[in-house]
Amino acid sequence: EEAYQKCLNSDNSENHVKDVFAPFTYEQISNKIAELVKVDTIEAEVEVIYQTVENLHKASPEHLGDWYFTGDFPTKGGNRVVNKAFVNFMEGKEVRAY
Repeated sequence: EEAYQKCLNSDNSENHVKDVFAPFTYEQISNKIAELVKVDTIEAEVEVIYQTVENLHKASPEHLGDWYFTGDFPTKGGNRVVNKAFVNFMEGKEVRAY
């Protein structure tokens, strides 16, 4: 709710959706994603493994465009879109944020 209110009142200089994920570890987020994508007809265990941002930087030192994973968008436009997408999600709107 707090992130939603921040997104509603945002000047788009900051990505407020990052606040939603901040309390969780990579492992907790990966486990939740696995839980969400596994359908009842799958009997096997499903595990989602993400590389850490630190290891992403090590693997691709020449390509530091990590905003997709960190949420550190290089422009206000990126922040505007993610904030609007979150507002749409919270309001149950199935429309594009841009």
